Amino acid sequence: MSIYGKYEKTLDTVMHYLADSIAEYNRLYAKREGSNLYEHLGFRVKSDSSMREKCTRKGLPQNEKSALCDIKDAIGLRIVTRFGDDIFKLADYIKTMENCTVVKEKDFVTSPKPNGYRSYHIILAVTVPYEDALGNNPGIYYAEIQIRTIAMDSWAALEHEMTYKKDIGSRELISSELRRCADELASCDITMQTIRDLIREG
Repeated sequence: MSIYGKYEKTLDTVMHYLADSIAEYNRLYAKREGSNLYEHLGFRVKSDSSMREKCTRKGLPQNEKSALCDIKDAIGLRIVTRFGDDIFKLADYIKTMENCTVVKEKDFVTSPKPNGYRSYHIILAVTVPYEDALGNNPGIYYAEIQIRTIAMDSWAALEHEMTYKKDIGSRELISSELRRCADELASCDITMQTIRDLIREG
């Protein structure tokens, strides 16, 4: 049986509510401004095996409460933008979405992690007219949203591959090169943003 139990269908409903709301905002923005805010919007409910592994890693029992209340990324959305400014436009919108409250946000774009990781993270508490794992109705379900540029996303995929591959030689050298690459990509993002702004200014 899934670790999410009877709440699995509700997770899917909440996930699509968030994705549809963001997609509709993007549609309206594109109609008004003539360009999309993002290139790609991906979403998923964390798999049963991944959630069970995370519960174990955090020393939590493998049950619905742990998966849906103690851990707050059962629902995950990733938005990939072309330009850095669009990250903050999307973040500003997400923080005003109906029935949503920001639990935590981390701006790793302005203040990158030491390894060079850049992204904007928002944890949302979404109030819905369904029972949650604590028996409350209306209930609260949590979602993590990550927003980053295409360059940041490519870098993160490569860093993730290195982190989870066990038999890598020269790990320190690769980590150093990744940090250098992160800075170069960030500089490129800024340049691309500047060029777009100059084009739009005419």
